[in-house]
Amino acid sequence: MKLLYVHERFGALAGAEANAHITATELGKRGHAIGILHGPSTGKNEPGWQATFPFRAALNPADNEAIVKKALADFSPDAVYVHKMADLSVIQTLVESGIPLLRMVHDHDIYCMRSYKYNYFTRKICTRAASPYCIFPCLATIVKNPGGLLPVKWVSYSEKKREIALNRRFDRMVVVTTYMRDELLKNGFDTARIEIHAPVPRMGDPNLRSSFSDRNLIIYAGQIIRGKGVDVLLEALARVKTKFECVILGDGNHKAYCEELSKKLGLADRVTFKGFIPQEELKNYYRECSVVALSSLWPEPIATIGLEVMRYALPVIAFDAGGIKDWLLDGQNGYLVPWMDRAAFAARVDQLLQNKPLARQLGEAGLKLVSERYDFDTYIGDLENMFTRVIAEKRK
Repeated sequence: MKLLYVHERFGALAGAEANAHITATELGKRGHAIGILHGPSTGKNEPGWQATFPFRAALNPADNEAIVKKALADFSPDAVYVHKMADLSVIQTLVESGIPLLRMVHDHDIYCMRSYKYNYFTRKICTRAASPYCIFPCLATIVKNPGGLLPVKWVSYSEKKREIALNRRFDRMVVVTTYMRDELLKNGFDTARIEIHAPVPRMGDPNLRSSFSDRNLIIYAGQIIRGKGVDVLLEALARVKTKFECVILGDGNHKAYCEELSKKLGLADRVTFKGFIPQEELKNYYRECSVVALSSLWPEPIATIGLEVMRYALPVIAFDAGGIKDWLLDGQNGYLVPWMDRAAFAARVDQLLQNKPLARQLGEAGLKLVSERYDFDTYIGDLENMFTRVIAEKRK
């Protein structure tokens, strides 16, 4: 089987890139020919990507239609697997090619003009399909423009509707949770063309278990941006009655604000901002962690950090936002707290810090769940079977 990946970047960067690289690598090991049609390089792990993708074709906005057609002719793929790609000239050309098309839906970009499905000012999660409501009162036609000459840019509602229409013509849309499936259904996608294949996180150390020590360590690991709700987590921690220590791992444009807020809330002696640390160093914190806090306020497609920490038998407390409820089962492997309810979040933290046997029990249940439901070999095999089925359907 010959599979052509399509992605807007080449090289390591974030979760979308990690998923594209690891799935392509594993499918290549199974004997499939793998190529990639890509945008600019990230400058990270290029040798690794070059080894995974022997066939490579670089896009150029000035001539993308011709580049796509040439790549399809030169590589002659049995199927095309699109990851992140906003350029509609690329999508249009792929759709018109008649080749079996599949798309991995990493986030809300396809159907949300803001891309994060919540109101920047109120933080309220949007539950609507793309509609004129996006223009007014949402005002989603004007969005932030990081790195641009102006702080904001214009987004066309008609082009967003065109993007949705083009993606509806894909043979499969691959989503990570039932929540993401339902978002596609709201926007008119065919349920028969949607499949759920949750990305499987890296394996944990089978010998590592937390001591659940009297240190009462709470860990937050992730970006520190408004949507991740670190400020709301701090407001919840200010209500916790049990003695604790919280370490916040990660960076982002909301970090300075959260550091100042922590001081104002009187948490400076209990909350430490460590910045970004390498993956291997996370284990040092997991060894004494009693609770992992996931404070996202935007509707997370899945929040893979939760799956990752469950590999270490750690309980999770999170706000009910987006696809988190697919893997966080309230009272079974942690607690799912009503969205933005700081008091409820604090109460659950107190409960687990004061009842370590319960924290261990929930953590072990999480490890059992993630081991049974999120097996890596099964994940790759399911993707492989999906490609085979779609190719066969198209040839009928």
